[in-house]
Amino acid sequence: MTQPEPGTVVVTDAGSGRYTQRVTTAGHEFLADEPASVGGADAGPTPYDLLLSALGTCTSMTLRMYADRKGIPLTRTTVRLRHDRIHARDCERCETEVGLISRITREISLEGDLDDAQRARLLEIADKCPVHRTLSHEIAIETHAI
Repeated sequence: MTQPEPGTVVVTDAGSGRYTQRVTTAGHEFLADEPASVGGADAGPTPYDLLLSALGTCTSMTLRMYADRKGIPLTRTTVRLRHDRIHARDCERCETEVGLISRITREISLEGDLDDAQRARLLEIADKCPVHRTLSHEIAIETHAI
């Protein structure tokens, strides 16, 4: 298969498992799957693992870029993420009280000789990563048959 152009991801049934998918980007290829407990072959991360990975890597990269640019002594960032679905009526900041909503919990560990002001600023910057901004706004997804 030819490599897709930069910025394009191609997902194809891998043919090796019931849910196993081959993910191809401009320069990388890997498998995604569902766990065996739901009928998959557990050949790769789940779709939600990939979504959380996108947010976590973008958060960490954004913090690294900012710290480097501002001379902040950040030595390591660890981002732990979890996706849950909660009942809307149990959500404090939700606009609806009906059905289930998705919630991503993100914990950020910042290592380095950082003062309180630097830590606070880095946590503000974490919310400015492009994937965070995309996920926290309404997203339009267009589907076209080809």
